[in-house]
Amino acid sequence: MERSKTGGRIAGTPNKVTGTMRTNINNFLAENWEQVQADFKALEPKERLIFYERLMSYGLPKLQSTTLSTDFDKMTDEQLDYTIQTLLNNDTRTEN
Repeated sequence: MERSKTGGRIAGTPNKVTGTMRTNINNFLAENWEQVQADFKALEPKERLIFYERLMSYGLPKLQSTTLSTDFDKMTDEQLDYTIQTLLNNDTRTEN
């Protein structure tokens, strides 16, 4: 037996704590940006790359990996040849 929902946030309503924290972090960075840049420049190259990668994760959306599964055993020889030729043609176009 399924129970009806009786409380909580409505779907799509932003989480207040997350929004407040994000605002606080953005304000902190804006107020201390010159110091953040100076500290960044003082880091060793490896540490700088790690810092940059972590910072990017907050500014860019994360991409989800995708998979493609094909049952090659069920394909005809013509379908296999077509697939191979298509892949080869696409590969040569990206090299130019």
